[in-house]
Amino acid sequence: MSDDQHIPAPLRLFNSLTRTIEPFAPIEDHHARVYSCGPTVYNYAHIGNLRAYVFTDTLRRALLWKGLNVTHIINITDVGHLTSDADAGDDKMEAAARASAKSIWDIAAHYTDAFKSNIADLNIIAPSEWTVATDYVPQMIDFASKIAPDHCYELDSGLYFDSSTVPDYGALAGGRDDAAPHKAEMARIDPVAGKRNPSDFAIWRKSPPGEQRQMEWDSPWGKGAPGWHLECSVMSQARLGQPFDIHTGGIDHREIHHPNEIAQNQAFHSCCGEPGAAAAGFTGARWWMHNNFLVDRQGKMSKSKGGFTTLFSLIDAGVHPLAYRLLCLGAHYRSELEFSAEGVAAALTRLKRLVMGVEGLKARAEGVTWQSPRLDYLRANLHPKLTPLLEQFDAAIADDLMTPRALPLLEEAIGVKKVPVDEKLCLIAAFDQALGLNLLTLTRADLRVRPKDARITPEEIEAELTRRTAARADKNFALSDEIRDALIARGVEVMDGDPLRWDWRAALG
Repeated sequence: MSDDQHIPAPLRLFNSLTRTIEPFAPIEDHHARVYSCGPTVYNYAHIGNLRAYVFTDTLRRALLWKGLNVTHIINITDVGHLTSDADAGDDKMEAAARASAKSIWDIAAHYTDAFKSNIADLNIIAPSEWTVATDYVPQMIDFASKIAPDHCYELDSGLYFDSSTVPDYGALAGGRDDAAPHKAEMARIDPVAGKRNPSDFAIWRKSPPGEQRQMEWDSPWGKGAPGWHLECSVMSQARLGQPFDIHTGGIDHREIHHPNEIAQNQAFHSCCGEPGAAAAGFTGARWWMHNNFLVDRQGKMSKSKGGFTTLFSLIDAGVHPLAYRLLCLGAHYRSELEFSAEGVAAALTRLKRLVMGVEGLKARAEGVTWQSPRLDYLRANLHPKLTPLLEQFDAAIADDLMTPRALPLLEEAIGVKKVPVDEKLCLIAAFDQALGLNLLTLTRADLRVRPKDARITPEEIEAELTRRTAARADKNFALSDEIRDALIARGVEVMDGDPLRWDWRAALG
């Protein structure tokens, strides 16, 4: 292989602002600053929501793979997000508190803990900092006060941003050739009496007369709560400064929420930036990146439909959570991903094969330590049969996080012959740092997740298998088959010739 083929592939990322893949270079040398829209903690995250954080974690790991330091912020929205994405309906948090007859603070704490548990189960690196919306309300009021004279107007229901006061409003949603959000998305914006433009949005929502909300604050525009869009502008600026490198979210945010963030950022920059600084083109982040939907066969997964699938329900069905991560990695983040029982089962089988392959290598390397070294070390010291895999993997990750192309290279690395096992494990460890499947730590037994509705205990299973072994030794194959079939009927897969002997059958649909 020639020397020029050892040059690392430059990282190129799709920018929703320009609808093109562009070479990425951080604003600060060797340091990328990333902000991700976090959950509104009024309910459990469904697995479609969680796809966004697998994507963001893949992005973060790619930046680390390329040798960058990363500051990553994820916010927790515990106030201000309405049941509509625009300015209609109840605050989701207030509505959840009323429905459960619990304190809104207790609701927020419960679902925040549940979300963080999901993040840990998916082996997603915890953010550098979690920012909580209610901790930043004074800064939100200050931000709104600065932009209000030139960009906002007051109605009985609150303070509204006049979207006509910033250039190129909605460019993120419609692309540069269409400066307004898509008509289908604009239809989601319910009319509010007195709004100057349909796309105008609430900066501050006043509490209705005679109504006391659980979460409300005094402001120059009356007692109330901040608008959802304001929160992310304020928290990203407070923790990362402006401009920062990358802002991520689901593709649904590209149409309303993120254009409104950008409008606020433009307004703040024109009011409070350097003298003479132009607001046009200033969006707060250099890159805006969005993952596509997870869909089931009935359409986009949504809490409003009811009966949505959570990571907890997958685990209760006997599916290891990293099988869902692997399912996500098997599709490009900008493509729709279909969710089905068959797809999850296939991902679980694939994960088991990966883990068993690495376990076999670790057994052969007993007494040998391995680690994931820096890429420049790997390039200089890898076995010649492994170097092409490293270069192809690097090119896949650098090509807008092309994980579907990277995964087969991991499988190929596990199976390659006549290579020192410690070098193979070093390469696999490096690949796994980018993919986050925890392959060097997981064991095959770890993937044996007991379904919540299992009708038999592990001890009973072992006793039945011992009885079956005795029957086979006595050549009583009828009894052996009877025991096997009875175990299958109770959700147990019998695996002759496998040291694990048995596994749970995932109860997927």
